[in-house]
Amino acid sequence: MDLLEYQAKELFRETGIPVLPSQRIDRPKDLKGLTIPYPIVLKSQVYIGGRGRVGGVKFAENTIDAIAAAQTIFNLPIMGEYPKMLLAEAKYDADREFYLAIALNRSVRRPVLLGSQQGGIDVQDAIDQMQHVIVDQEFSPYYARRMAVKMGLQGELIEAVSSVIEKMYHLFVQYDLDLVEINPLGVSASGKVMALDGKVSVNDDALGRHPNLVALISKLGGNPPDLTRATPVAIDSEGTIGIVCNGAGLTMAILDLVCQAGGKPTTFLNIGGETQWDASADILKHRLERGLEVMGQNKQVRVILVNVISNLVPCDEIADIITAYWQRRAPKVRPLSELRPDTLIAHSNRMPALVVRLLGSQSDRARKLLAAVSLPLIDSLDEMVTQAVALSKASLTS
Repeated sequence: MDLLEYQAKELFRETGIPVLPSQRIDRPKDLKGLTIPYPIVLKSQVYIGGRGRVGGVKFAENTIDAIAAAQTIFNLPIMGEYPKMLLAEAKYDADREFYLAIALNRSVRRPVLLGSQQGGIDVQDAIDQMQHVIVDQEFSPYYARRMAVKMGLQGELIEAVSSVIEKMYHLFVQYDLDLVEINPLGVSASGKVMALDGKVSVNDDALGRHPNLVALISKLGGNPPDLTRATPVAIDSEGTIGIVCNGAGLTMAILDLVCQAGGKPTTFLNIGGETQWDASADILKHRLERGLEVMGQNKQVRVILVNVISNLVPCDEIADIITAYWQRRAPKVRPLSELRPDTLIAHSNRMPALVVRLLGSQSDRARKLLAAVSLPLIDSLDEMVTQAVALSKASLTS
């Protein structure tokens, strides 16, 4: 889960990372009660990067100009996302702009410090200049100074930037984060540093250890993880197979297997792994129920492949959800027993065929429940993938 800029800067402020005076703006008229002096900068609060390139960041010298700018930004979608609030911040005259980040590198299983003397919107153009330092032992100020030196900094800037890196690392560890980024870190002509933008990526699996972080997100009007949301992710407009799994690793594995077998996934849904902090039987069942309904309404989806490995939710309870969904829609279509690749018949109101594999407790009872509505429970992973791909291809020729 990514935080919005104003949420990230609240964490920066608490940690001692220098940030500018700012104020959250929920509607343009809030600018009439602005408590920070002009000139200001107004920033769209969306989860997409590159706001400045498309008009999501505007400067204003007075209230009238600020209200007009706010109205424009509120009505400006960035990659389809409209901001629910803006951040009004004091203007800062930066002489130079740097890039700093601390990220969790999963391949080496260690935090990595990243830094470059070129920051801001053009940081991607200087990716070959990015320096990195792997924190391979217990963190100490040595790592921060080493990063500053590798960036080519000299004199007092080494101390100033090192201090910011140390505080970023403290924040990174304190909240078990995946990423802390400052882009840009502004440097004034006098050498004063300021975090002009910030990004924080929270590890959802660690939120159970940080109720204060969840409270911060809620207090600031942010969006903590939606425990019941189940929105399939579209990946290929020409695909025909929808995939429902629990757990990111399992979902990606099934996507790969389907593609290797010659199938084309069009959408997928991860209802959530059982080790997540927010995992509960009711939440996972709700996500499955809602996900099937949404995916089944997608006319592009010809086959829904359900592959769930569960101990938290018994297989028979999962089967209850699947059979209830099938029975709600079944009167409009022929039963699955007739939806074999060689006999699949086109139907204007056809719901997707279901291919189901469940592993866990109460699997025998689940098999009986599914069999009662002509839905076989498949044991073999290969057979499940083969049948889903065959059904999807047959649907295209029927």
